[in-house]
Amino acid sequence: MTILSPQLTAALAMFAFVSSITPGPNNTMLMASGANFGFRATGPHLAGVALGFAFMIAAVGLGLGGVFAAFPQLHAVLAVAGGLYMLWLAWKIATAKGIGGGPSVSRPMTFWQAAAFQWVNPKAWAMALSAVTTYAPKENYAVNVVLVSLVFFAVNGPCVATWTGFGVGMRRFLDRPAALRAFNVTMAVLLVASLAPAALAFIRL
Repeated sequence: MTILSPQLTAALAMFAFVSSITPGPNNTMLMASGANFGFRATGPHLAGVALGFAFMIAAVGLGLGGVFAAFPQLHAVLAVAGGLYMLWLAWKIATAKGIGGGPSVSRPMTFWQAAAFQWVNPKAWAMALSAVTTYAPKENYAVNVVLVSLVFFAVNGPCVATWTGFGVGMRRFLDRPAALRAFNVTMAVLLVASLAPAALAFIRL
């Protein structure tokens, strides 16, 4: 029975760490949410990212990736929808009113919103496809895909929590409306900038 060896698991964990801890749409939004709403309120968002992405890896590895390979036009639709949705999220971040959570303040993303977001996140697609094609041995493939998903969940969760913590740590520096506004606009710009690689790839199609 061929399953993930200790060496392959270590390599996968390193890949998961590097890809999860580096800046991207999820981390940018979690940092902004941590700064605006605090760690506890951002908890469902954080859990939705970690669990939603682990589920995405399993789903992509067990067949959905083949659907997009057979119908490449669906990938184009996904790319456009994802880009538009991320632009909307960037606008919501840039226009957040302030720390604390009065009625006029935008709410943090829910668990299901964060989980669904993985399917329109270009970085998540790149990570999921790379993980299953590189680190899941073909013998007993289904079992290995599930193991890859579990390893990614174990590594990804603490990484995204770290970014949320970064945002929470900045709250004391953002108690002035002008400072918070500048932070939120910066996070929105970074979120839009994270679309650049996917946009260039789409243009070349």
